[in-house]
Amino acid sequence: MKINEIYTSILGESTWAGVPCVIVRLCGCNMRCTYCDTTYAYEKGIEMSVGQVFRTINKYNLIPVLITGGEPLIQEESFDLINNLIDSGHIVLVETNGSISIENIPGDVITIMDIKCPASGESDRNLYSNIEYLSDPDNVKFVLSDRSDYEWAVNIIKDYDLESICFVLFSPVHGKLDPADLSQWIIDDKLLARVSLQLHKIIWGENSRMR
Repeated sequence: MKINEIYTSILGESTWAGVPCVIVRLCGCNMRCTYCDTTYAYEKGIEMSVGQVFRTINKYNLIPVLITGGEPLIQEESFDLINNLIDSGHIVLVETNGSISIENIPGDVITIMDIKCPASGESDRNLYSNIEYLSDPDNVKFVLSDRSDYEWAVNIIKDYDLESICFVLFSPVHGKLDPADLSQWIIDDKLLARVSLQLHKIIWGENSRMR
């Protein structure tokens, strides 16, 4: 596997935000979103075996583990790592950009899946068939740049009845969309959705990596 970094911190986003965990960032991504804040994970990293990654994770003695990227599902070995972690009693969360099938992600995993909005430049890559593999503990995340993104996302939520399937998260692009405006839109529309701020940037500053 090509690994960009492994470290401990708190989760910065999702319904698990604020929980201490081990973060495993895999290299490589098949998207180039306009707002990406992890471009350093596109190429830079080191080769590690699944066993080496597993042993590194276990040194930290934390139960929750986030597998992220880049796009972690590009690397087939990520599934071996996920299964090993589950078998050893870890709580496993996987962040994916939603362009690759999640069918083979085990049911015990908490999937955090993006649905890319138009301002990302990648909305035509969304694999909507993935929605059928989501369930109650999972998260669908819309990263929003503006009001147009919000209105587009609301239509997707209604078309696929996402509020009844899993947790829906709206994440404003940091420094571009005011969270107060987004919050008011959600209130006005009476959506069953969460405002998801990047907690790591609030705690450690806007230039901090996902923690």
